[in-house]
Amino acid sequence: MSKTGKKALIVGVTGQDGSYLAELLIKKDYEVHGIVRRASTFNTSRIDHLIKDKHEKGIKFFFHHGDLADAATIRKLIYQIEPDEIYNLGAQSHVRVSFDIPEYTANITGLGALRILEAIKDYQEHTGKKIKFYQASSSEMFGSAPPPQNEKTPFHPRSPYGCSKSFAYHATVNYREAYGIFAVNGILFNHESARRGETFVTRKIARGVARIKAGLDKKIYLGNLNARRDWGYAPEYMEAAWLMMQKPKSDDYVIGTGESHSIKDFLAEAFKHAGIKNWKKYIGIDPRYYRPTEVNHLVADISKAKKVLKWQPKTKFKELVKLMVEAELKAHNLK
Repeated sequence: MSKTGKKALIVGVTGQDGSYLAELLIKKDYEVHGIVRRASTFNTSRIDHLIKDKHEKGIKFFFHHGDLADAATIRKLIYQIEPDEIYNLGAQSHVRVSFDIPEYTANITGLGALRILEAIKDYQEHTGKKIKFYQASSSEMFGSAPPPQNEKTPFHPRSPYGCSKSFAYHATVNYREAYGIFAVNGILFNHESARRGETFVTRKIARGVARIKAGLDKKIYLGNLNARRDWGYAPEYMEAAWLMMQKPKSDDYVIGTGESHSIKDFLAEAFKHAGIKNWKKYIGIDPRYYRPTEVNHLVADISKAKKVLKWQPKTKFKELVKLMVEAELKAHNLK
């Protein structure tokens, strides 16, 4: 048991956000448990540095096999671990892929949250103990709603992923209102880091720039270059998620930077930082990367987070691009 006496369960601990959140909570002296999906290949690279031999003393991080499609295991783990806080960061989180596998996306990203909420409801009714719940909601829920978007902006999702996240958002609000569960939605706009998955556009660009500089590739193939997003730094957003869970009353919060930039802006800045001129000649357009319905412009209005959580972003756009490109250059022995 940690000195604080607090236990947290992170669903999706092997992802970018899960790894940063686990590090943050360990620093705050939580006992941290993470759910890992079983796979035939190792998928724990982002959290390997946290995993210790079970025979060591003072271990603060533990992982368990589970899946958001498996309600029985989720329920069992909650009863075994008895967490004070549960963070649901698990999802089929690739927007373009959600058009190809919409039913799976809805099952994991949408119904997965419902399974956790139902397990929490059952646990609280049977034990009398309270659990705080954090749902990783997404700016993709806003879809085609005009910017800037805040907590009162109506949702108009433009993908199966956005639809699934919207369902999970409303389920979280419903369980808060119907059963008195401490349940918050963190509506996070795009947040990136060197730990971002390689198929996500920002990491794809940063990695592609490094590979071009190393002479390994000649082009980066992308889709819509005009889409505008509000990009921030993932570790800072996990701090915001934790702050939401420490408030006396649960609520929903938009988290972002308040600035928007296009994919073209990201490309120009990334190539510039790597010292490569005329970025346009290194870009190819592949129609497969276009979405059937596009989200053109997302930018966060974070007035509420600033006022209530006393949170605001520290890492600006150019600094974010720089740290991502530098990580890739270093990985390719170019730094």
